[in-house]
Amino acid sequence: MSRSPHVARGVPLSPARRQSLVDSALGALREQIASGVWPVGSRIPIEGELAELLQVGRNTVREAIRVLSHAGILEVRQGNGTYVRALEGSDLMPRMLDKTSPQDHVELLTMLEIEAVRLAAIRRTASDLKRIKAGLDAREERHECKSVNVFLDHDVPFYTAIAEASHNSALSQLYTYFLGTAREFARSGAVENSDQGATQSLHHDLYDAIKSSDPIQAVRLAQALLTPDAGRRI
Repeated sequence: MSRSPHVARGVPLSPARRQSLVDSALGALREQIASGVWPVGSRIPIEGELAELLQVGRNTVREAIRVLSHAGILEVRQGNGTYVRALEGSDLMPRMLDKTSPQDHVELLTMLEIEAVRLAAIRRTASDLKRIKAGLDAREERHECKSVNVFLDHDVPFYTAIAEASHNSALSQLYTYFLGTAREFARSGAVENSDQGATQSLHHDLYDAIKSSDPIQAVRLAQALLTPDAGRRI
């Protein structure tokens, strides 16, 4: 008979300081982990409970968990909770990147995207094409949606599928990270949004170029989509 995973409740947490909510939340979570209150392998309290304990919003908790996940300290298991993976992690680079500007993130995302579509056109497999097409179809279903949040959620699978089709794990992971941060900037209005449906035909052409194994055309279309007049998704 299987046993339910142990959920480490821990001791009451100190409220996060208002001047730096994410950093304070990070400090509180790290303290629980480092002290052994939440041992390696245990499941930490759910997002709502953490927000209440820290007296911060769920977005702050979500961001702190994201940072610790990138550091390899926490592991988010979809539908099963968040678990302590290690007592320490190599999170210096993610923390440094988190302090850079939205424009820096968008510029690097642009460079990664150009290389991702080029490699995808060269290396894509039949299963890669299925995933890219599924992302394109989901994007088309939502291209007239007025909600930025809903649209972004349906836009991301198309681009992550292309990055995965590059078959370069380092590129794919970096691209996913910066796509996530750029999406958050878009949600907060830090990056100007444009007409989400205006570029749907270009996205179809990009898919066709990748399907046709034409890296030159794929790069041209990606560059066109990245110009302001093309209605960049972020």
